Amino acid sequence: MLSRTASSLYWLGRYIERAEFTARLIEATIRLDLLSARPAGEGAWESALAVVSAEDSFWFTGESISPDSVSRYLALSQQNASSIRSCLDAARSNAKSVRTALTREAWEAINRAWLGVRDCKVSDGTPAALAMIEKLKAEARGFEGALHRMLRNEASFFVRLGAAIERADNTARLIDVKYHLLLPEGEKVGGPIDRDQWTTILHTVSAVTAYRWLYREGLRPGHVVDLLVLRHEMPRSIAASADEVVQNLNAIGRRLGRQGEADRIARVRQLMINRSTVNGIIAGGLHEFLQAFISDNARLDQAIAQQFRFQ
Repeated sequence: MLSRTASSLYWLGRYIERAEFTARLIEATIRLDLLSARPAGEGAWESALAVVSAEDSFWFTGESISPDSVSRYLALSQQNASSIRSCLDAARSNAKSVRTALTREAWEAINRAWLGVRDCKVSDGTPAALAMIEKLKAEARGFEGALHRMLRNEASFFVRLGAAIERADNTARLIDVKYHLLLPEGEKVGGPIDRDQWTTILHTVSAVTAYRWLYREGLRPGHVVDLLVLRHEMPRSIAASADEVVQNLNAIGRRLGRQGEADRIARVRQLMINRSTVNGIIAGGLHEFLQAFISDNARLDQAIAQQFRFQ
């Protein structure tokens, strides 16, 4: 496989995963604002920008923070490289360059998602924004289904690898921002606002039902951290994503006969997570753990690019 093809497939997986995550983040923040006992206000939308590292770039737009302005920026702004529209533009461009490596079903799911946001306007109101997000989520599920029905070859492994790297990064940033999101003055930890914020995290990663199945003591921050960091059976957890990275690197190595530094970093990271406990993580500093993980994830991304000579 050409290194350029491998790079396009890898980034296709990352961009599709990023677009779906951003859509879920917008949806969960809108629902937090609409359904919580008290409106979430600027804090919730500031945290949404922080999760995708877009606070500084949004500031340069000159707009004030509001549900309409932030959701429009995260969904449709072409000045935001991580907006849903920008991600789908990049995903479609990568998919076009490797069209013969994809099934018709996978290509059509990407193209429909791109067409769905091309002429959309979030300013049409909250119902229109939620409708767009539901459509995008459906197309993302369609792409994921098409990917599972593709041949188990290096093309599908590179797409899955990119998606797993992106998913791990997104989940780590999501948890880290919540732990740094200060409650409004006068609100207590464990109160209604705090509970709503943790519920928003679970909604963002589609983990509300999974949490209820696994934990019977009610909503507790420690349990949320356990679920999203250490639970291998939770598909969007850091542990599950780390496992998937190792599995796909192994599969690519067997197909191409090439292993190297990326495999070593991925296995060391997997071992570290397997040896961790939620009490140990919190005692040592959750923020420090997550920041170290995000840095390691970036280093792994660079090692993958070097190992497979991405262009």
